[in-house]
Amino acid sequence: MQITWNITTEDTAKVKSFVEKYQDDLFVKERIRKNLATEKPPVTKETFWYWLVACLLTTQQRSGPNSAINQFLTTKPFPLGLDNCNSANKLAAFAEGTIKNFGGIRRGTTIGRELQKNLQWLDNEGWEPTLSHLDQLRESDDRLLERTVAEFIDENLAGFGPKQSRNLLQALGLTRYETPIDSRITKWLNAFGFPVRLSAGALSDRHYYEFISDGFQELCKEAGVYPCVLDAAIFTSYDDGGWTEDILVW
Repeated sequence: MQITWNITTEDTAKVKSFVEKYQDDLFVKERIRKNLATEKPPVTKETFWYWLVACLLTTQQRSGPNSAINQFLTTKPFPLGLDNCNSANKLAAFAEGTIKNFGGIRRGTTIGRELQKNLQWLDNEGWEPTLSHLDQLRESDDRLLERTVAEFIDENLAGFGPKQSRNLLQALGLTRYETPIDSRITKWLNAFGFPVRLSAGALSDRHYYEFISDGFQELCKEAGVYPCVLDAAIFTSYDDGGWTEDILVW
C-alpha cells in the first residue's frame, strides 16, 4: 500500500503566506542563514557536545526565549561544556548537580545519566563515525542522507528518539529537509488540515514519525519552501517573535 499526497494550490498558498508573515523574524532569518548556507564549517567535538546537551535539556520541556533552558544555554562559559564534562570524576552526578543548582530545569537525574552514557560511547568508539556522518551532511543536499544520519543518531545516543536526533542535526545547521516534529508541528498541521488527525504522543514510533515527516516535506516541496524554514516559522509563531540576538540559541 502507498499513500499519495495530494497538495492543492490552496495548500501551497497558505504555506507561502505563513512563511512570508515571519520572513523578517530574527529566528527565521538565522535558520535560513545557517541551514541554507552553501558552505558550512566542520563540526567540532565541542559544538556537537553543546547541542547534544541542549537537545537532552529540551526533552519534555519548552525552550522559548525567556525559559530557564535558554538562559542556561546562553550562560558563558557553558556549565556543561565538553571540557567540564571530561574533567568530571562522575559525570552523571556532576551534570545533575549543575542542572539542579541552576534551577528551573527538570529531569536532571535522567539527563545526567544520559550524558555520561553518551560521552562514554563517543570516547570509546563514537567520535569517528559521528563526525564522519556530519561531514557527509555538511557537503550534501540529500534528504535521504539526512534521514540516514538522523537514524544513526537515534540508534546510538541515549535519550535521542526520532525528534531529538533531527533537532540535533538541524541545530548544527546541517539539515534542510528532516525537521524535529513535536507538539507545535502536529498542532499546526492539524489546524492546517493534515489528512489524518495527528498525535504528538505517537512520535516516538519511527514509522509514524516518518509518515508525518514525508507529508510535511511534500507540502514544503510543492510550496517551494524548505522544511527547516517552515519549521522555524512555526516555532517562532508560538513564541510571539520574542527572540533577540543576545538570547538566540536555536
